[in-house]
Amino acid sequence: MALTAALLTLTAACRRDMQDQPKYRPLQGSRFFSDGRSARPIPAGTVATDELDTTDAIHTGRTGDTWATTIPLKLDASLVRRGRERYDIYCSPCHSRLGDGHGTVAKRGVRQPVSFHTDRVRHLPPGYIFDVITNGFGGMPDYGDQVPVRDRWAIVAYIRALELSRSASIADVPPDRRSQLGGNGK
Repeated sequence: MALTAALLTLTAACRRDMQDQPKYRPLQGSRFFSDGRSARPIPAGTVATDELDTTDAIHTGRTGDTWATTIPLKLDASLVRRGRERYDIYCSPCHSRLGDGHGTVAKRGVRQPVSFHTDRVRHLPPGYIFDVITNGFGGMPDYGDQVPVRDRWAIVAYIRALELSRSASIADVPPDRRSQLGGNGK
């Protein structure tokens, strides 16, 4: 019994705290890698996060002192599809899937958000809408930390598609595509 107690006492002292763990200090040599360095070289093209240029239109929604009037990414079907996915996750609870402001949050007594189908909102530049998603406005919280930059622009593209879906006419459809709409395409 005394031997067991002595062994337990001795093994309890054999521990390593975090400050005592094996580690390399910056620029310390190492025999582990063939080049003798402990740190690996930085891959070509790597940009440190504190060296990012976040003052361009893609990150701010502005060109100079004015709101960007176009979406600064390649506008294609995949961007709009991604925008719809992100919109359904982040925006539709308040603005609804139709963009009319009658989402489930508004139905529960919270102040009704703006409809994207009003003339005022349809005439807002895309950069302004991007800024509202990024920084919030009124009762809307900011989503700058939750939604990546490219996804915010994708949401703007989808909002524009929603707006167009309500105000488009057959004249807006290219003549060679009208037959795909059904009917006689006229």
